[in-house]
Amino acid sequence: MTTPTRVFVARLARAEVFDPRADQVGRVRDVVVALRADSQPPRVVGLVVEVVGRRRIFVPMTRVTAIDSGQVVVSGVVNLRRFEQRPMETLAIGELIDRRVTLIDPSRSADPMTVTIVDLGIEQRPNRDWYLTQLFIREGGGLRRKGQTRIVDWAAVDGLTLPQEQGAEHFLATIDDMRAPDLANTLQDMSAKRRLEVVQALEDERLADVLEELPEEDQLEIVQALEAERAADVLEEMDPDDAADLISELPPEQAADLLERMEPDEADDIRRLLVYGDYTAGGMMTTEPIVLAPDATVAEALARVRAPELSPSLAAQIYVTRPPTDTPTGRYLGTCHLQRLLREPPSALVSGIVDTALEPISPETDVPTVARYFATYNLVALPVVDADDHLLGAVTVDDLIDHMLPKNWRDTAETR
Repeated sequence: MTTPTRVFVARLARAEVFDPRADQVGRVRDVVVALRADSQPPRVVGLVVEVVGRRRIFVPMTRVTAIDSGQVVVSGVVNLRRFEQRPMETLAIGELIDRRVTLIDPSRSADPMTVTIVDLGIEQRPNRDWYLTQLFIREGGGLRRKGQTRIVDWAAVDGLTLPQEQGAEHFLATIDDMRAPDLANTLQDMSAKRRLEVVQALEDERLADVLEELPEEDQLEIVQALEAERAADVLEEMDPDDAADLISELPPEQAADLLERMEPDEADDIRRLLVYGDYTAGGMMTTEPIVLAPDATVAEALARVRAPELSPSLAAQIYVTRPPTDTPTGRYLGTCHLQRLLREPPSALVSGIVDTALEPISPETDVPTVARYFATYNLVALPVVDADDHLLGAVTVDDLIDHMLPKNWRDTAETR
């Protein structure tokens, strides 16, 4: 593996990081740049690397020994303390890409031009230090209005060190395939201003997925910063149990206003969940499991299971009830497991393969009891019924684990 003397930051995004023994350390999530007040180019001081457990650590550029083909090799012992951005440092991907800056280019025009930074070129000097030396810029609008692109020297731009208006189009393009938990982690490392810029640019469904992965205080900060109509739309896209948890932490007036703005069916689901305590089956359950009537076929059940928005735990079981099949349903009859569905002919009725041995739980069941039930029977989901055997929802193993972990489990206090 060789080390090029010039690399564009987008090439480093999500690159795998290895130690000298070829053991993977993690993946690059950002590049840390130290801004300077003099005429020297900004110095690249290190990489933000995500290791096991989604923890982000700082790896100095002095430890980087090779870069090639989407891989980075580092030497020495890696400090696993959590990365914390220092004053005068900026994140190349999180804070510089999409920044609007002023281009001063006498060769093209006597007047300054506002451009958008699309990518950044970093270069290793003979002293082995890395510097931000080039900018890949786009004239005109964002991704939808394609302007001319070109590479310029970093000194041809005025505004890198000052607070600037910054869009998010190009940043979103770099994290388009990033999973929601990883994007949530990225947002936590951003400044409050930059985080809001990215949040405003995310689609409602994507933002809902990310909110579900954020700590409670970050969820509240984001929702309260959104316009009320958009906040209601995002809450509708969230899983009802997660939306209920978030709404329960809002001021009562704001919570009531958002519920009024939501679609009635979505709001009713959340209102039902708000009745139960946080650490009960009712407080953990989702009100949107897969529910079918007894005359549905195996083919219909498998078609429902294929829905891409379903989590693996929800897709593992079909619940069979008397009509109506919207929660709260008619009388609960039993559960059909995915593995059993795969072994039956498509024309078979689900009523003929229903598992009646799996006992449902009541919404008042506490977390320790639910956990013992899951562990005893090796379950990934469990039906919740009321006193009249109407199906109210289902508790999934991921929601159970979320409620068993400490409230701040997504946060780690370590710093570099």
